[in-house]
Amino acid sequence: MSASDGNAAVSSGLSREAMLDLYRTMLTIRLVEEQLVRAHQRGLVPGACHAYIGQEAVAAGVCSCLRPTDVVFSTHRGHGHALAKGVAPRSLIAEVLGRATGCSGGRGGSMHIFAPEVGMMGTSGIVGPCILQAAGAAYAFKLDGSDRVSVAFFGDGASNNGAFHEGLNMAGIWKLPVVFVCENNLYATEVPIAYSGANPNIAERATAYNLPGVSVDGNDVLAVRGAAEEAVRRARSGGGPTLIECRTYRTRPHGEGMGDFTYRTREEVDAWKARCPVQGFRRRLLLEKIATEEEIAVVEDGIRRAVAEAMVAAESDPLPDPSDALRHVYDEAPPAVARPAPPASGTERRITFIRATLEALSAEMDRNPAIYVMGEGIGRRGGNFATTTGLYDKHGPVRLCDTPIAERGFTGMAAGAAMAGARPVIDFMFLDFELDAAGEIINQIAKIHYMSNGRLRMPVLLRGCIGTGHSAGTHHSGNYLPTFAHFPGLRVVVPSTPYDAKGLLARALRCRDPVLFLEHRELLAMKGPVPEEDYEIEFGKAAVVREGRHVTVVALALMVHHTLAACAELAAGGIDVEVIDPRTISPLDAETILASVRKTGRLLVVDEDFAPFSFGSEVAALAAGEAFDDLDAPVRRLHGEFAPTPYSRPLEEAVVPNPARIVRAVRELMAE
Repeated sequence: MSASDGNAAVSSGLSREAMLDLYRTMLTIRLVEEQLVRAHQRGLVPGACHAYIGQEAVAAGVCSCLRPTDVVFSTHRGHGHALAKGVAPRSLIAEVLGRATGCSGGRGGSMHIFAPEVGMMGTSGIVGPCILQAAGAAYAFKLDGSDRVSVAFFGDGASNNGAFHEGLNMAGIWKLPVVFVCENNLYATEVPIAYSGANPNIAERATAYNLPGVSVDGNDVLAVRGAAEEAVRRARSGGGPTLIECRTYRTRPHGEGMGDFTYRTREEVDAWKARCPVQGFRRRLLLEKIATEEEIAVVEDGIRRAVAEAMVAAESDPLPDPSDALRHVYDEAPPAVARPAPPASGTERRITFIRATLEALSAEMDRNPAIYVMGEGIGRRGGNFATTTGLYDKHGPVRLCDTPIAERGFTGMAAGAAMAGARPVIDFMFLDFELDAAGEIINQIAKIHYMSNGRLRMPVLLRGCIGTGHSAGTHHSGNYLPTFAHFPGLRVVVPSTPYDAKGLLARALRCRDPVLFLEHRELLAMKGPVPEEDYEIEFGKAAVVREGRHVTVVALALMVHHTLAACAELAAGGIDVEVIDPRTISPLDAETILASVRKTGRLLVVDEDFAPFSFGSEVAALAAGEAFDDLDAPVRRLHGEFAPTPYSRPLEEAVVPNPARIVRAVRELMAE
């Protein structure tokens, strides 16, 4: 076959043009990376730069099998994946240079590349989350019935991470349309896989999860493409996931500017340079007479010119405007409250707190097919606290999905599912269990909207019980409210009544920001008036639970009810208490709190959680900073004791505020 035969098939089964496209992709990656290496040496890259040089065949081979609507999730060494999926060289270079025109608007740099418009859903500086996010996107495709496919690219280091095992296990359980591509370049930073893996043959690990594992020469683009083509076909047709191990090598240091020959030798690096995937494929094009030297030279000249022009343009692009630094932390145009809350007074119907949340969830699931719930026992069983009773029979196992005990795994999946258009609800039972997923919540879910320059929303609802009671012990009694409220990007909601629970959950299910919906264990069976109709309560709007003249008490959840119990005794002694329930602590309704303090002149914060670095500290600082001249006495706080929650009832009662202690604290404050 001559080079002029157009799209005639070659020995690989690919057309001539398809073969040349593979070469174009690999060469583009190589030349862009060489430009970035030089830019780093010139001091133009303000942060890290992890070059993909030596691994080009993997990105080119895999992405050549994907449709534009398929999605890719990647790791810190993700430039090649971005370029192969369709990110323009100038956009990528500008991002690494920190320019406003970069694909993440300068918010991400080398390790945080986002271009959802071409299916590049993001790269992560944390090892492992891309595996879970790809599985989550695949779950969203299963939910919406499409035949789209998700791909995770990750290194050999991630194969020893819990995300790898949880992600592959759940993808195997649910036969998700995802392809896991391990780029085994033999070193995780500086630690060899021969040392760090008890079984360094990564493809063999797929057997443990009952899915195919394929090992290929990662420097042979046609071998990679062949394995990827079969894996993508299998995923798209409902056959489930595949693990592909591509044995390759990075010929640059782990990161530019880092030392390279303390953990590997020059001879080893040189030997792998001689196996260059780009030059090797070029030789094949010539050997098989797919193209002539002159034809290849034309391709190469065009790519060199385009990449050089992209570099020049990116260098001259503007830096971001500092005024944009706070944009996209939260949804900048949240939907209006479509169904305002009716008054609770006059409502004769009284239902429990948990029934109120179930009404909100059930109604919204009927309206919005993108909502699904994941958690342990939330399917046929209906949840440990009846949070999903009856929903499995109505919506089935995909929308009411029982999970393994793998909190990090299914939370990381929720991030990917949200990025792909779903609206996950993650039911943790207890907030303590949420701590196993803290990295996925804080480093991924809270930041993706920001890091993607506002292009990817994160409508994830994370719910779990908080609070001391029922002798639940220290692993089922945590509050941890300030832990999550501390992080930008998260909404933290803490209802205290059935009425508030229904309205706030309805709002959370329509919110486009991630929401932690925290339910006090001791309130779940509480009954209260709840309107039957659908309604929302806006975040950041505190409730004045009781009006008073002498002292303001700010309390959350169960502490609201303890405070109200204390008010009768205090009123008998002539002390009139105003009780403020913030209902959400992120956002916090500072205006309502300050207005009350300015009226009463005194403030007590009752907080079940520990005192150091707490919600109570935040409210106290707010009052001291904004209403100092209105205070007639120092701000006081009543907290739980600074100790793990004990099991035995007398010990448990000793560490938590109660009505008697609130009465004493208010009287002491009034005496000042």
